Amino acid sequence: MKDVKKILVWLSGGVDSAVSAYLLKQQWYDITAGFMINYLAPKGEKCPTKEDLAVAKQVAEYLDIPFFTFDYRDEYEKKVLEYMYEWYKKGITPNPDIMCNSEIKFRVFLDEAIELWFDAVATGHYARIEESEKIYTLKKGIDELKDQSYFLAGLSQDQLSKALFPIGGLEKSQVREIAKKAKLPNAMRKESQWICFVGKVDIKEFLQKKIPNSTWEVYDTSGKLLWTHKWVFYYTIGQRKGLDIWGMPEPIFVVDKDIKNNRLIVWYGKDEELFKDTLHIDDLHFLWKEYNLPQKCHAKIRYRQADQSCEIMKWKNGWYDILFDTPQRAIASWQIVALYDEDELWGSWVIR
Repeated sequence: MKDVKKILVWLSGGVDSAVSAYLLKQQWYDITAGFMINYLAPKGEKCPTKEDLAVAKQVAEYLDIPFFTFDYRDEYEKKVLEYMYEWYKKGITPNPDIMCNSEIKFRVFLDEAIELWFDAVATGHYARIEESEKIYTLKKGIDELKDQSYFLAGLSQDQLSKALFPIGGLEKSQVREIAKKAKLPNAMRKESQWICFVGKVDIKEFLQKKIPNSTWEVYDTSGKLLWTHKWVFYYTIGQRKGLDIWGMPEPIFVVDKDIKNNRLIVWYGKDEELFKDTLHIDDLHFLWKEYNLPQKCHAKIRYRQADQSCEIMKWKNGWYDILFDTPQRAIASWQIVALYDEDELWGSWVIR
């Protein structure tokens, strides 16, 4: 582990961060717990923040470590929620978890930790950081089903140098077992898999707060007008459910969005129209070294996707093409593509 002494551990209320704090304390590090208040739901709505805060306090008290709260609601509103609203307005499906990691957890929270004289921050992410001669590599978590390196694809060398992921070398089952044996208060608490810090919400109701209804036309790939719809902007390429187009004899899939003309393009029947073997990016974020291109590697175009064999090449106009050995279903613009060399994440960028 890195040569650090004072660590600010982000306690989220979940078992992963609790076990991270527990393991660091077992190794005799000087640790303090920090809880981020990033979002509080309006009155009348269920708010996960209050429950998470109460659980995090219980864990800190049980571990007998100092506990502080950090109010980042303004920063979260500007850097994550406004980003979500603006992208949805443009018909683009955003990835708030990546923004949350890059802009809140490992920027705002990390920067304040350094100002408070902590050497590093620790989180419960399933990923690993390895250091050699002051070079920090980001590697997948040991648990393939829980690996979260994709969500950390936007981190820099400076951020990686001040981050710790104590459970990255463990399986989820091992984390649960450690929590049970240590009798942590949240050992059996269920995981949340909703919008980062916002929790389980109806996405339509959530977006309606900032995005007015607008009527879109729904066309098939031949140019035939099928329907009109008011909620097209939050549909995702490849989506099949929730289109509310009646009387069609076969399944319908979203294959494209014409943002300029407020049109949704769909295909009905088999989903072969959704498969493409090439995607384009207009820049590339290297986590530490620039590879000579063309370069064979593996890529993910979404979280939980299995690694896909591909080759990346750069063109004279500054664009990069990623050519997949096997066509990929529903490549969505403005999502993140993460590039791997075996288990090391070495580059990423936004799909154009």
